[in-house]
Amino acid sequence: MSTENYSIYKQVSEAAYSIECTCSFMVEVHKKGDKNLSELVELADQALCSLPFHQHFPLLRECIDICSNIWKSAEANSLLQAEGQKMLLCLLSHPLVNIKTEAYHCCLEVVKDCLGIHNIAKPVSSVCHGVHFLLHPKVLYEICTFGLQEDKSEVNSTAKAILIHLLQGRLIMAALTWSKFIEALCPVIPVLQGYADTKDTLGNCILSLSETTSDKGEGTLPRTTRLQAALRLLFSKKQLVRSVAPKHLAFHLLNEEGANLKRPRLDGNVLSSISNLFVIERAIELKLDDKKDSIIKAETVEKLHDILTSDAVDLVLRKSAAEQLAVILEDTKMHEIVKKLGMIEKILAYLSECVHVDGKLMESIVLPCLMLLRKLVCADPVLRLSLAQQSSVLLLLFRVSLILQSDHAVLTETTVLLCLLLFDEVARTETWADGITSNDTGVPAFSLPVAVVRRYHLPVRITAHHAVSPNAVVVPLSSESLAMKPVSDMLKMAWNLSWYHGIENLLQLIDYEKEAETFLDSLKLSSEDILILKISHTNYGLQDCLNSIIQAASHRDVRTAVTRLSFYVLNDRLALKCSSGSCGTTLKSFVWQKAINRFLQVLPASVEDEKLLVDVLRFLNKLLREQKSSLESDHLKWILKSLLKNKPKSLLDLLVRPESQVRDEIGETQTAVRQRLDKELIRLFNMLLVCSMSVADREGLELAGCFRTELALTLLQCLRLTDAPHFYGLPSLERTLRGMVHVTALPNWSTYSAEVEPISICKKYLTGLLEVISSFYVEWGGNAMSFMGKGVTKSTVLCLLHLSHEMMAQAKDTDWISLWSLPYDNGEEQVLSHLGLAWLVPLWVDRDPEVRFTALGIGSALTSLEAGCIALAESCQNISGGLWGTVINILLDQSECSMVRREASFILQNLLVIPIPTEDMKDCIWQGPCVHDEESGLSQTGIPALKALLYHCQFYEHVNQMVKHCYLGCYMFDLNSYKEDNLNIEKGGVTDFDDSLNLWKAPSIQSKSSHSHSTSETMILSASPSLGSVTELQATVPTSSTSFIPETVVDRLMAQGQSDTTITESPTQHASPMSAALSKKCGVVTPALLSAVCSLLHNLLVVMPKDTGIALQQAHLLTALSSLVNANLVERYIMELKTPLGHPCHVEHVKAQVIILLQYLSSVSRLLKSCLLMDSQLVIQNELMKPLLENTFRILTIRPKDGLDTELTSVLRETWADCFSLLAALLWRSGQIPFPSVTAALTSHCTAVMDTISDCIHLSTTYPALYVASLQFLSVLLNEEGRRQLQDKPSVCQNPTISFLLEHAEGCQASVTHLTALIIQVCERKSSKDVLKEVATNALLSLLAVSKNAQKCALEAGLIDSCIENMKHIHAQLNLDSLKPGKAQRKKEENLLKELRCSMQLLRNCLFENQECKVAALKAHLVPILHSLWPWFLTDDSSMQIALHLLCVYTANYPEGCASLCWTSGGQSSLLSARGAAGNSLMHNILRLASQVSNDNSPVQQVVFCLISNLALSHDCKGIIQKSNFLQNFLSLSLPKGSSKNPGNVSTLWLKLLLNISFGEDGQQMVMKINGFLDQIVEMCKCKHKSSQHLALLVLHNICFSPTNKPKILGNEQAIAVLSACLESDSPAVQRVGAASLWALLHNYQKAKVTLKNPSIRRRIDEAYSLVKKTSPQPEENELHAYYVKCLENIVQLLDS
Repeated sequence: MSTENYSIYKQVSEAAYSIECTCSFMVEVHKKGDKNLSELVELADQALCSLPFHQHFPLLRECIDICSNIWKSAEANSLLQAEGQKMLLCLLSHPLVNIKTEAYHCCLEVVKDCLGIHNIAKPVSSVCHGVHFLLHPKVLYEICTFGLQEDKSEVNSTAKAILIHLLQGRLIMAALTWSKFIEALCPVIPVLQGYADTKDTLGNCILSLSETTSDKGEGTLPRTTRLQAALRLLFSKKQLVRSVAPKHLAFHLLNEEGANLKRPRLDGNVLSSISNLFVIERAIELKLDDKKDSIIKAETVEKLHDILTSDAVDLVLRKSAAEQLAVILEDTKMHEIVKKLGMIEKILAYLSECVHVDGKLMESIVLPCLMLLRKLVCADPVLRLSLAQQSSVLLLLFRVSLILQSDHAVLTETTVLLCLLLFDEVARTETWADGITSNDTGVPAFSLPVAVVRRYHLPVRITAHHAVSPNAVVVPLSSESLAMKPVSDMLKMAWNLSWYHGIENLLQLIDYEKEAETFLDSLKLSSEDILILKISHTNYGLQDCLNSIIQAASHRDVRTAVTRLSFYVLNDRLALKCSSGSCGTTLKSFVWQKAINRFLQVLPASVEDEKLLVDVLRFLNKLLREQKSSLESDHLKWILKSLLKNKPKSLLDLLVRPESQVRDEIGETQTAVRQRLDKELIRLFNMLLVCSMSVADREGLELAGCFRTELALTLLQCLRLTDAPHFYGLPSLERTLRGMVHVTALPNWSTYSAEVEPISICKKYLTGLLEVISSFYVEWGGNAMSFMGKGVTKSTVLCLLHLSHEMMAQAKDTDWISLWSLPYDNGEEQVLSHLGLAWLVPLWVDRDPEVRFTALGIGSALTSLEAGCIALAESCQNISGGLWGTVINILLDQSECSMVRREASFILQNLLVIPIPTEDMKDCIWQGPCVHDEESGLSQTGIPALKALLYHCQFYEHVNQMVKHCYLGCYMFDLNSYKEDNLNIEKGGVTDFDDSLNLWKAPSIQSKSSHSHSTSETMILSASPSLGSVTELQATVPTSSTSFIPETVVDRLMAQGQSDTTITESPTQHASPMSAALSKKCGVVTPALLSAVCSLLHNLLVVMPKDTGIALQQAHLLTALSSLVNANLVERYIMELKTPLGHPCHVEHVKAQVIILLQYLSSVSRLLKSCLLMDSQLVIQNELMKPLLENTFRILTIRPKDGLDTELTSVLRETWADCFSLLAALLWRSGQIPFPSVTAALTSHCTAVMDTISDCIHLSTTYPALYVASLQFLSVLLNEEGRRQLQDKPSVCQNPTISFLLEHAEGCQASVTHLTALIIQVCERKSSKDVLKEVATNALLSLLAVSKNAQKCALEAGLIDSCIENMKHIHAQLNLDSLKPGKAQRKKEENLLKELRCSMQLLRNCLFENQECKVAALKAHLVPILHSLWPWFLTDDSSMQIALHLLCVYTANYPEGCASLCWTSGGQSSLLSARGAAGNSLMHNILRLASQVSNDNSPVQQVVFCLISNLALSHDCKGIIQKSNFLQNFLSLSLPKGSSKNPGNVSTLWLKLLLNISFGEDGQQMVMKINGFLDQIVEMCKCKHKSSQHLALLVLHNICFSPTNKPKILGNEQAIAVLSACLESDSPAVQRVGAASLWALLHNYQKAKVTLKNPSIRRRIDEAYSLVKKTSPQPEENELHAYYVKCLENIVQLLDS
């Protein structure tokens, strides 16, 4: 694109937008009511850009009126005023003279209106405020500087008139307005005085400004301003003006303070001679040096200043100092120094002395002083402003010039100084224009506007500024650009469309010429322009076409209108709008049925009618093709009704003409027209079938179904018209068959006929299609012999494929398989023989891959039934290799394309479903494969034959090659070339067939499972949804399917580089390894093919588990298949789908590839799960697991809510289900082995995976399998984490644990809380009998056990209260039902107990190590409800065990909870009174239970002792234990004879209980009160079993600390012997216990020394002490070792003391 042209286009676009703003502004400004001035100003500002193009001056007038209105109010918004002023200045300075003229004229009209004489009678303030918008320095500066000097007389005369009205309007103006005017005028007076004159009105008005009108000194302007103005007159170029100045100055000179003491004396001669005083012939140049570095030092300047200002120094020296300083001040860097020293004040003082009557002496120093002052003033604008405002300074300089006017140098200096001061205000450019700031870095140059330079006699040479107004704008487009036709046309259209507010209003005008009279000629539309608008406006054009059709008087008129309609459709297509185009959208809103109706209702009566119908149908086809994805259901239903209600005289019947009519068609023209009509009819019907897929309402579905069946019957008639198949008309037959492909593509196409049974229609179809196949294929020797009928064969085979699934759905038995057998009449032998299904085999090796694919699809459909497998196998007996060998060869043929090999894989899959005999069984109907060894002559069948066949063809090696050659991308060729090919295909009319395959792709919502990838794939599935063993795998054949179509089927006839084409040569010279492999006739392997292979491997694994497992392991196939899972690619494709930028076809292909990749992951996951269930070692390998886990978790984090359509979301969720199922199986089968790898992979995805599981919970009704799989995975994962925690092992890897992730990972806390809340809701909503509730409960149990956040959420959600309430309800129900006898009640009781166990388990996990939850349980009265349920627990061990577990968790580290078990009623208040009640508390019940089970080694025994061990730490419970004599049971323990034997679990439980009791002194005394306790414990200490011995030693150790017990222990020789023997033990722990016990006995008990000083005991102590000092402990045992040393040291010290 040309940069220049683009720039012009951009400018014209901006102008067009400005025109739109213009028209909007004119509408808004004329609306009644209050107006938003801010919005109006903004609109006006944008509108003014286009004013040069349309010159609509009412816009200008309205803008100026708005400015006037804004400035009227004193409280107006200052920002709004500034915007209005900016707009006004833009108009007053516009480069186009006529616009500027109009702006000035409008301003004058406002001024006249506000200040005219007609306003005398009106209140002054209410009228004159209208001129306030002009009373601003910037506006007056614009008028004075540029308006008055405009060359065009209309402008300058108007500017003069405005100023005259203002200057003469004092009497009409309010005081406020006049003061505003004078205030605004003062800064502009230097410019305005340039127009002072004695000969015209404005000039005199200007002269009067500087005049003093009274003796009191009053005048129009302030006094200082008047003085400045009077002095300024002396610089005028007009003599008459200068001559007025003395008169105006006289007042100021005479009334100056101390005037009588100043020179010169004012008389007539002096004043008369001053008119030419400041007219200097040679102007000087103001130039100072600010560049060079200063060479003068500050000290020098200061010394010279001191000389100049010193009164003691001679005048001559002072003059010399002044002259030197004048030279130095050429350097501006010195100015600040002298100003700080007070130089200016001193100079002014010298000048004042000079003008004094006695100041003659000072005249000599005046010149250097003036030079100094001039240089300082010139370089300093601030100083200039300050001095200019001081009347005394101005008069001082004027008097100096009068006194020394004869001295030319002095006069020049004073003139220049006065010039600088008097014109200072207009010298500041930043004052008059926005966006200009002064440059502070250097000396600002003194510059004046051009208007001032031209009209004054200035004593200095300066640069002029503001030759043009600073407010002037640049016209966007040059005249050359405007002369270009595209530019003028664009602006013309923009103006008209904006003025009439849209094309609709413009086209509705009756008399455009009259309406457009006020427009510029360049903006008026011609008749051609209006015609173009009518055609280009879609609504108008389409409506006109439809009206033309309705009102047409001839065929030609209709044909013309239809052609125009076609162009609108084509225009949308070229604009890539497709279904969203303006034509389609507009037609939806029109009642276009009226125009088309008669052509659908009335059949053609002549050839001309038929020609016209062809054109109408062609348009209708184009329209439906573009709108097929968004066609209104009402329009579709109307067409279908039109076709169905007029039978037998509808368009459907046009396809079937009577034979007599066919014979009468002699003329070629008539025949050609009929063929075209048939072609368009078939296309229309096919397109209606495609469109009917989107119908969802009941009426639409019924109409679509009836139409499909009626069309099916009609097409069947078309197929049967001729006598012999050999004489079929190929084009007609091909069209018919293509229609049949579309008809049969969707399920249940045969079920909507009221007269014919569905199976009957199917049989007729089968007969006709087999007849075509036999005629075109079998008799002619197959497609390889002839190129004729290629399309016929392809369509016929595809119809047969569809038909096989329809018959499978409609047939009530399996006898229909026999109907597919093809009889073949051999003319020579006259023997009727059956080919059976062998006619399929030549199709499997057809030249066309699509025919091969479809024919194999028929095979896989037929083999989905056992009868089909047997029939096909029998038909292939005479073929080399038989059915099995043929199909395996096709599958393993590397040169074959993937879609063909895939179907072969499905056939093999189906063949494996029927149980194959494990050995050669002749009487078996299904023998499986049969192999024959030519050398030995032996044959094998069944499993051995299958093994031999797989070995012979190197099956697993070939599969490995498939994996290596798999291509995961979407295309393997240039996308653009594909688009061209696609367009060529469409031109050739093949697109209808493509659509049939899209029809064949059924929506996945109808599918029960996405696992059916094939036309008919059967996979051996696990019968149990839970994780079972290999023995649970059973072969199952799906009996029916709602959809026989694979969700992944993409348009098979459009090569997508996925598998649907065979690449035979390398695409580039520099071939990659992949392309090199492909160049060797190796077809591309797609993920879809490998998905089918995975399913085949799954079935092989079930049929031959051991052999298949070994083969998989040897070929490393599982690792290879897993390595192809690529989450990166899926994510990238999904990102493309979310931001579609390419062609819609490309989007469809990308979506198909995503589905294929996801389904590949599903297949791999199912295969790996089967391998896990058979032998987990096949899967648990790092090189397989780690990448697979990472990719799997990334797939689980994809959010389907982010713009994915329904089909893709459905596939994604099914993939999730398989992934979760695999992960659960992995953890379930292998536990802690893969757990670190799973944790590592989950680390970076934890939050997202938890969110995904939350999403899955919401899908419990629509996707129950996903719901179950996700929660099962969560349960197993958390169970393994809990198991890891119980093992108390350090983490194997450095990754954080699952517990850590749940609590601390970013965002995970919120996700876990949300997930817990969802699961709790499910548990509360679902029935107790619901399987889904059980899954949710298991997940919640695991979550509560591992996550504190989950426990917190459960507490907040009221789970504890609801569980306890549920337990109360169950208790009441159990009591009620116990009164009713019968087996049913027993069953109900079991269900209630199951629900009770569930509630208690939830409570247990909720309370686990959570103090807050335990407090809540205490408040909710957990113990009383357990107490009341105790009798029921006694009848059910599993319930008792769970209840005891709950109490164990509840009482752990919770004294208040322990104490609550001692209550006899429901509250704490009764504790004291209840404590003494005899055997009434839950504690008593627990002790009784423990007594009953104390000697049986049951699970209940272990849990009850754990509970009592917890309770033993509580003082209250300890008291009950003592009183109940429960501890006496300890003595009844039978210890094994021989110290080396294990005393058993019961002993260990007792020891743990006694250990807990002995932690307190009261407990130590309690156990010693048991007769025989010490002897029993000492005996247990002698046991060599480490666990029991250690516990017994600890009990003995604890009781040594009680002073009461010490004499008894010391008196027991066995006890002392055991403790002293501990010091010689090999175990450091035992040594420490012995030393600590001995130290405890010695502490504060002198009698112990006697016993322990026994030589044998003392020897042991000394040896142990000396040994411990020599040993160096391990780092982790430092503290324990130090304690041991301390014990021994203290023992030795106490014994030695």
